[in-house]
Amino acid sequence: MRAFVTGGSGFVGKALIAALLEQGHQVRALARSDGARAAVSEAGAEPVPGTLEDGAALRDAMGGCQWAFHVAALVKDWGARDEFQRVNVEGTRRVLDACRAAGIRRLVHVSTEAVLLGRGPLVRVDETLPRAGKPAGLYSWSKGESEGLVVAANGPDLETVVVRPRLVWGRGDPTFPRVMAAVRSGAFRWIGGGRYLTSTCHVRNACEGLLLAAERGRPGEIYFVTDGEPLEYRRFTSDLLRAHGVEPPAGDMPRWLVGAAAAAMEAAFRGLRLGGQPLITRQALALMAQEVTVSDAKARRELGYVGRVTREAGLGELSAGAR
Repeated sequence: MRAFVTGGSGFVGKALIAALLEQGHQVRALARSDGARAAVSEAGAEPVPGTLEDGAALRDAMGGCQWAFHVAALVKDWGARDEFQRVNVEGTRRVLDACRAAGIRRLVHVSTEAVLLGRGPLVRVDETLPRAGKPAGLYSWSKGESEGLVVAANGPDLETVVVRPRLVWGRGDPTFPRVMAAVRSGAFRWIGGGRYLTSTCHVRNACEGLLLAAERGRPGEIYFVTDGEPLEYRRFTSDLLRAHGVEPPAGDMPRWLVGAAAAAMEAAFRGLRLGGQPLITRQALALMAQEVTVSDAKARRELGYVGRVTREAGLGELSAGAR
């Protein structure tokens, strides 16, 4: 197959390019900057200059491809509504328009469990749970809107499939260094003790799910993918820290106190139009400070998804890299 990838210079995108190449597919990837072009080329794909705002460039880049993978997104827990609208919602709309114009046969969209957050903890939920009526934050809202566009776009001229990996991790994760920095500085605390359960998904398992969705996914469907059984968030994060050579901290902080502080800081930042972002946000609390467990039984049943990288193997890779 010939595949097109948005977000190919990112954490998941580079791993997806590697997985596609390993299976013998040819890959093109959208690159919006010199740095992105270099990263895409290093990953082994053909870089195509353009952005999600350039519909014509997207259409031309997709020419001759049968599959498209929409990985690119604004992934952060604070920002302006119009920024999330422009990148995550309108960007997805342009990708869908370009897919139709270029004759793409199937689009696989990377979504997130965050689209369900806003009503409290998620406890072993599956794909039948509706998206949150009052999303936890702008990231949850915008990803929910984009996911809705993708599902609605499924039809005879374009098959669409959505994959939701939960808490993607592995070598090259750009977010975990911030956690390590907070631990080293003494600023990190376990919110509510961190004793709640979480689902996780190694980056190569996420790519396994994306490829299977392209090959076997039912058009118009959504699939969760994970590493398997949930585990305690505190244990998982502690294992990640130790794999990087960092000793986990012991300090706790009540969740109600952190929630009140997050609400106050968000109000101050919005009211005073401060630059930067709050130290903690309600979006971040929803994602990482309560139980979020999902079932990937549907992907295992319908796609033959396995989740071939165990947590032990993934942690071993991180330890070897740190050494």
